Amino acid sequence: MSGWHRLFGRLAASPPPQPDPLRWVVVDLETTGLDTRRDGLLAIAAVGVHVDVDGRALHIALCDSFEVSVLRPGARTDKANILLHGIGVDAQRSGMAAAGALQAFEQWVGGAPLMAFHAPFDRAILNRAMKAALGREGAWPWLDLAPLAAGLHPQAGVGLRSLDDWLAHFDIPCAARHQAAADTLATAELLLRLWPAARAKGLTRFAALLGLARYQSQFIQS
Repeated sequence: MSGWHRLFGRLAASPPPQPDPLRWVVVDLETTGLDTRRDGLLAIAAVGVHVDVDGRALHIALCDSFEVSVLRPGARTDKANILLHGIGVDAQRSGMAAAGALQAFEQWVGGAPLMAFHAPFDRAILNRAMKAALGREGAWPWLDLAPLAAGLHPQAGVGLRSLDDWLAHFDIPCAARHQAAADTLATAELLLRLWPAARAKGLTRFAALLGLARYQSQFIQS
């Protein structure tokens, strides 16, 4: 296991950071498929992104991170999906119970807002898993980085749709695509690359970024 993965990959074992409007959380999920009504949650990885008080800079805080590698899914996964994320049947069967993993994630996130690339998918999967395991959905606001990127870089956004497209555009490496921890770090790095354009528009608060993302999403077809 590489050094960055040892640093990033751990279940939160200490009290979570206090809710802070200058702490955001970038999250990525691995699932048994792409059907939000049927497929189950396999892995969660997330990392805190800390915003300077004056909004001048963002920092990826590797010491403020969370990972559950495998949860016991409530749905079966097919061979093609296993080949995509590399989480085999045996690993899934021996995974952590969803209730404990999701409670730990909920406590670690605290009151921070969540960000993801194609966030509606992650939000739907996570909420359904939480509803089944805990009897409640997450109360966090979510920001979708796909329309945000297109809104901040409209000329590039015309031809860039997927996370891979945007990573290639900014020349951002990803250690292992479709592995939750690696995808989360790459997505957080994408947010850092978007920040100069956001600052230039005066968008240095979550609510302002959310407003642009929601406006831009009207013009993007998934």
